[in-house]
Amino acid sequence: MARVVKVFRKDKINKKGIAPVNFRVIKDRKIYYISTDIKIRADEWDEKNGLIKSKHKNSVRWNSFLMTKLAELNDDVIEMDTNEKSLTGRQLRDGIYGKKPTDFFVFANEVCDEYKLAGQIGTYDKNRSILAKLKTYPKSGKLCFQDITPEFLEAYSQYLKTVHKNKTNTVNKDFKFIRKVFNDAYRKGIIEHKVNPFNNYKMKTEKTNICFLLEDELALFESVVATPGTRLELHRDMFVFAGWTAGIRISDLLQLQWKNFNGTQLDFTIKKTKTQLSIKVPNKGLAIIEKYKPDKPNKNAFIFPVFTDELNLNNPVAVDKAISGATAYINKNLKIIAEKAKIDKNISFHVSRHTWATIALRKGVTLLAVSKLLGHSNIRETMIYAKIVNPDLDLAMDKFNE
Repeated sequence: MARVVKVFRKDKINKKGIAPVNFRVIKDRKIYYISTDIKIRADEWDEKNGLIKSKHKNSVRWNSFLMTKLAELNDDVIEMDTNEKSLTGRQLRDGIYGKKPTDFFVFANEVCDEYKLAGQIGTYDKNRSILAKLKTYPKSGKLCFQDITPEFLEAYSQYLKTVHKNKTNTVNKDFKFIRKVFNDAYRKGIIEHKVNPFNNYKMKTEKTNICFLLEDELALFESVVATPGTRLELHRDMFVFAGWTAGIRISDLLQLQWKNFNGTQLDFTIKKTKTQLSIKVPNKGLAIIEKYKPDKPNKNAFIFPVFTDELNLNNPVAVDKAISGATAYINKNLKIIAEKAKIDKNISFHVSRHTWATIALRKGVTLLAVSKLLGHSNIRETMIYAKIVNPDLDLAMDKFNE
C-alpha cells in the first residue's frame, strides 16, 4: 500500500532559505514527489504536525489546501492500488490539480486524419463536416474538452435542430463522432473519465421506417423498359443485381472487377469494414453479369462499366470522389425507374440492400447467414430486418383464415 505525506524539502532550500512543500508518495520502494507550488522558509514549517506555522500570513489557507489535496491524493492512490493500476507522477499530479484544458478541435482533427490515413475518405469527409458544423455554434469558440458538458450538448442539440434543421437521428450521428473523440482522448490519457459528458448524457434517436421492395415490386422494377446501352439501363440492372445478390453496397458494386468473379462466385473486400466476403451469385444475378461480360474480359476491368478502367483504385481520394458522383447519378435514375414502375416509394440504391435482406428472411434464410452475407460486423445490425419480417406473426394472422 502506498504512503502519502506532506514534506518540507530541506534538500531544495535556495539561497534565500526558501524551499518547496511537496507531497511524497512511496510505493513499491519508489518515491514520487508532487509539487504543491507552495514555498516557505524552514522556520515556517511544523515538522512534527506537517503544517505551515501560524506565523506565515497564508498559513490557514495553505494548510486547508494541503489537507484537501492530501485527502484527494490518498483516494487516488487507494483506487490505483485497488484496481492494480500502475502509479505515475503525471497521474498523481493530474489527480491534485486536474488536467490542463485541452483543445477539443485539435485532437478531433487528429482523429479525423486517422480515417484519411486509413483510406476511409468518405468517413473523413463526414466527420470534418461535423466539426465544421460545431464551429458554427456561437458557444464553441476555443472549445476545450472540459467546456463540453451535458448542458452544452443539450443546448447544441437544440441549435442543430433549429438553425441547421437537423433531424434527431442526424444529431445522433454527429454526437456519435463527438463521443468517439472523447473516448479516444480518454484511452490516450488526454482526459479523465469524469470529464466525458456522455457519462451523464443520453443520446436520442427516433424510429425510422426502412424502405424496401417486395419480391413482386422488384420484378416490376426489373421490367421497366430502358434503351439498351444507356445509363438508365445500367443503373436499373445494378439495382436489381444487388436486390438478388446479398444487397451489395453501391461502393463495393462499383469497384467489382472481373478478377473478383470466378464464374459462380464474387470474392472481394468490403470497402466499409475491410473484411473479405465470398458470395455465390444466384441465377438472376448471373444473367445480369452475363449481359455485361465482354468476349475477352480484361481482369482489371469493372464488371459494371460505370467507371473508366483508368480509375486508380489505390487512390482513395479519387475513388471516393468517383463513388460520390456516380451514386448521386444512379439515385436520380432509380427514382425515374420507380416512377415508371408505378412504385410509390422513396428509392435510392441502398433500398436494394434492404430489399435483399427482407426477401432472404422471407425465404427462410437464417438471420446469421443474412448477417454474414450483408457483411455486418455485428448481428445486432441485422436484427432490424427480423423485426420487419416475422413468419410467426404471419402464421398467427393466418389463423383467422381457417
